[in-house]
Amino acid sequence: MAAPAAPIRVLFVCTGNICRSPTAEAVFRAASARAGLGRHVEVDSAGTIEWHAGNPPDYRAIAHAAKRGYDLAPLRARQVQAADFGRFHWILAMDRTHLAHLELLRPAGHGGHLGLFLDLAPQLGTREVPDPYDGGPEGFERVLDLIERASDAFAARLAGELGLAR
Repeated sequence: MAAPAAPIRVLFVCTGNICRSPTAEAVFRAASARAGLGRHVEVDSAGTIEWHAGNPPDYRAIAHAAKRGYDLAPLRARQVQAADFGRFHWILAMDRTHLAHLELLRPAGHGGHLGLFLDLAPQLGTREVPDPYDGGPEGFERVLDLIERASDAFAARLAGELGLAR
């Protein structure tokens, strides 16, 4: 398949859009750049609730991501909207609860991919990115470990499908 004229749009979704999904947004953006996808991919994130809309990611998510070279600080939370199904080709939930919410929101005839992010990396042996919010530092590190590996796998898949694999 030749590279598309318009970019492939990817949306990551968690509960409040302050921990997991902004982490996935930043990490996948970096993985896409490394895979040569650059201008071929646009990435965003959102939450299933509006509680944190307009706020930056959780300070712990920002700090742990920064230790690995990812900048979450400029990101701002937003709530997923029905219109997102018309904008994004890939809508990827962090866990089954988010996926169930998205399935209720999905309009009839949506032709894009809706699923769990970690299903794109079955070698990880888990289907859900655990919520680190109520835990300690190890939870944020675990989230980064899972998201980095899944992002690399997903970026490689897209690069291969677009004929951009190196």
